[in-house]
Amino acid sequence: MLRIRTLLGDDVPSQQVTLRPPRIGDIGWLVHRQGVLYHQQYGWNGEFEALIARIYADYHAAPETPPKSLWVAERGGTIAGSIFTMPSEGIAGSAQLRMLYVEPAARGLGIGRLLVEQCVAFAREAGYERMRLWTHTVQQSARKLYAAASFAVVESKPHHAFGKDLISEIWEKRF
Repeated sequence: MLRIRTLLGDDVPSQQVTLRPPRIGDIGWLVHRQGVLYHQQYGWNGEFEALIARIYADYHAAPETPPKSLWVAERGGTIAGSIFTMPSEGIAGSAQLRMLYVEPAARGLGIGRLLVEQCVAFAREAGYERMRLWTHTVQQSARKLYAAASFAVVESKPHHAFGKDLISEIWEKRF
């Protein structure tokens, strides 16, 4: 369809991916979108949406030092994904990779890899000694990205959350 629109001379938005800081309204959109997508993909309930609303609120409320940053991936003028880094609570010298998400239509284009690389580079440049993240075994695509970025599982345990029996994992990467 994009090729047809281009041939017809329509104004077609750029398909280049750019990373930008969040704007007003983005955090609400990210909570909404991830809540909907994770419900569709994994059947997770409202507990997940409530949790991520708290996670984003914690990011917003955190002081600027130690460093934190959030990136929104934009493609064709629309949000294609996001990620953020902030200090790990209670673990000095450790950054936390949080809330990696890529829109289904933008998956397979390298956006997830780009977001993870940005997060890791930021943490390294900010002087963190290591980076941690929390995920679940059902999140296969994200787990592949983390493994490719040299993260390793350091903890795994079954738990019941978001209306499902899950296996949660803590991954870590040292700099």
